[in-house]
Amino acid sequence: MDENIRQLVQAIHDSPTHIVLVTAGAGTQALSHLLGVAGASRTLLEALIPYNQASFDDFLGQSPSQYVADETACLMAGRAYTRARWLLAADSPVLGIACTATIATDRPKRGEHRAHIALWQPEQLICHRLLLEKGTRDRAGEEDVISRQIINMLADACGLAASLPLSLAAADSLTEIRYEFGKPVQALLRGELSYFSIEDNGRLHTTNHLPQLLLSGSFNPLHAGHLEMAQTAAALTHKPVAFELPIANADKPPLPQQTVLRRLAQFAGRHAIYVSTAPTFVEKSRLYPGTTFVVGYDTALRILQPRFYQNSQAIMLESLAKIKAQGCSFLVAGRVAENGRFHQASDLTILQGFTDLFQPIPFRKDISSSELRKTGQKGSR
Repeated sequence: MDENIRQLVQAIHDSPTHIVLVTAGAGTQALSHLLGVAGASRTLLEALIPYNQASFDDFLGQSPSQYVADETACLMAGRAYTRARWLLAADSPVLGIACTATIATDRPKRGEHRAHIALWQPEQLICHRLLLEKGTRDRAGEEDVISRQIINMLADACGLAASLPLSLAAADSLTEIRYEFGKPVQALLRGELSYFSIEDNGRLHTTNHLPQLLLSGSFNPLHAGHLEMAQTAAALTHKPVAFELPIANADKPPLPQQTVLRRLAQFAGRHAIYVSTAPTFVEKSRLYPGTTFVVGYDTALRILQPRFYQNSQAIMLESLAKIKAQGCSFLVAGRVAENGRFHQASDLTILQGFTDLFQPIPFRKDISSSELRKTGQKGSR
């Protein structure tokens, strides 16, 4: 092994960061470098090589429109991150890094020889696109360049200043896309944004990007009940579903930035997540007109009780009218009460004029974030 590679990999192993590495098409030499230096168990939680199409789709949870692309690498890195978070019980820094590539093989290729390498951390997503001139290197040479860049990205994410030379040819190119998730969180807390959203592939939107179905919650932690309720609503309506984290509560101070980032990262590579400072559904309806909100029975019950509107039925009715006027509505999932009885939408007392605002969805999952926190169990993979 090249001494520069050995020293840099050793420095990565000496850092506190843990990783899950996923590669397809190229990048396995980077894994060999990580494993070839003592201390790999301090860094590497898991390495996956989903080479077959079925394996690739199973890992992603979907079939990408293009297997070798920036967006696909970002999805892979997001899934790798959520996998790392699941595997590591300790509160240590984790990241997911992924590479999808097409390089020289035993037959001529029409398209470019390229690699897309993405690295996902709670505070940022970085994607590098590496284009390699055809005919300049053999497969081993292209593999070496790509694997060196994977090690460089890991080193940078670990806070190391050193990097490996890539020896790029004149017609090669290396470009970067970077999404910094902390900036919109700060802007939201300063009142400069009404909301922002992060797609499953990490793309950020701050305006004019509205959800069709939205499940709001604190997601501390995100668990199977949230995911299955969202999937049920999506299957019922044939609409894409997203999640929302309101970072402000009428009775509590806003969530700290690092807490927000950790909770948002639970959705990396899996689902779109919206963030707002709107704690009530009246405020949410103004932000997301035309949206259907997916709620549990206990939330629907609070929406229909005057005590949550300054003990005023008039204010409650006015609020429901505003929600309806924005073209919003609710899908209500059943929930088990403290007495053990299962309640569903048909048990709600809904005043005349608002019955069409609440529709049932056939769902039951007896799980809650608070119970998971009490028992110390993990959330969803």
